[in-house]
Amino acid sequence: MQTKTKPTDIILHNQSRTLEVVFDTGERFHLPWEYLRVFSPSKEVRARFGKDRILVLDKQDVILKEIKPIGNYALKLYFDDGHNSGLYDWRFLYELGVNQAQYWQEHLDRVAKLD
Repeated sequence: MQTKTKPTDIILHNQSRTLEVVFDTGERFHLPWEYLRVFSPSKEVRARFGKDRILVLDKQDVILKEIKPIGNYALKLYFDDGHNSGLYDWRFLYELGVNQAQYWQEHLDRVAKLD
């Protein structure tokens, strides 16, 4: 996985409820707000990864209200449910983009097991 990639463009799409991140590799990811909230890098959510990760539910209607750059290495995202802890550094955003299908399917599988 690329570790030194940096975004060249970050676009908030309110209509599609996605955050578009374009990296210097030319890769472009459309990350849904729900996905970003569910996979928050905050200690509260990401305390453990994989199967032990805290399962965040019912965020399909979450709104990404604000984005603030943190230095030249990360974004802080502010969601309407009050969640705003955790920094989405470039490496983590890239990881979320590259692994989006896999991570989201794993999340859906965990949710399905609750039924």
